[in-house]
Amino acid sequence: MLCAGDGAGEILWLDEPLSFWGGTDLHSAVITDIHHPQHGISLAGRVMVMDASRGSSSSSSVLAEQIRAGVAPSAILLASRDVIVTLGALAAAEVYGIRLPILLLDADAMAGLPRSGPVVVSSGPDRSSVSWF
Repeated sequence: MLCAGDGAGEILWLDEPLSFWGGTDLHSAVITDIHHPQHGISLAGRVMVMDASRGSSSSSSVLAEQIRAGVAPSAILLASRDVIVTLGALAAAEVYGIRLPILLLDADAMAGLPRSGPVVVSSGPDRSSVSWF
């Protein structure tokens, strides 16, 4: 667990790393990077799965603002530790009191995730879980 919280939504697998800064719309969380395979798709309310983010340290402030505005993903599942994305979620929790769970999953856990459908993420100091129907 990188950041505690609870979230649920349709799972969204990203085929490539994504930068929140310059890669998503601040106000809608739609992927705006024209070179990204999921260009045009909204992250809002989705359980986002990606190996890692791409680029700018400003991504943390964009993610924090998307969390505040209610347009962020409902949870983020990562294959590798990402300090920038985690910092954005931690800042939103501290400043706005809004939690976005971020979990670090090993290869087996990532491989076991569904490719589509609703997913529930719960993460706290003693345990983390990802479940689906």
